Amino acid sequence: MHERKIPLNLNCGLDLIGEVLYGKWKIRLLWFIYEGYKRPSDLQRKIPDASRRVLNAQLKELEQHELISKVIYPVVPPKVEYSLTDFGMTLMPVISALGQWGDENEERLRNVILKQIE
Repeated sequence: MHERKIPLNLNCGLDLIGEVLYGKWKIRLLWFIYEGYKRPSDLQRKIPDASRRVLNAQLKELEQHELISKVIYPVVPPKVEYSLTDFGMTLMPVISALGQWGDENEERLRNVILKQIE
């Protein structure tokens, strides 16, 4: 287990959300599982820029936060599938609203981001 450099601050809802959803790929993982991509290999194909190790770590954290559940089928080779929990399903309207806001402001956001790297 790694030691935290910054102590936990869980004093408000935004702090709690940040603790649970912090991670580059977590929101996309939740969305893709919601869309029906349940196997780790499917998720890896949907997010090719992420390493398998990072995806597995973030899936494990989402599972620990009770947003997704993992089922391991007793077959050879082992088959693993993820699904959203009822608690995880409550996040989907929020993620959908964030995605819609991003789509509606796509050009402006892209320009702002590209200005920072010029």
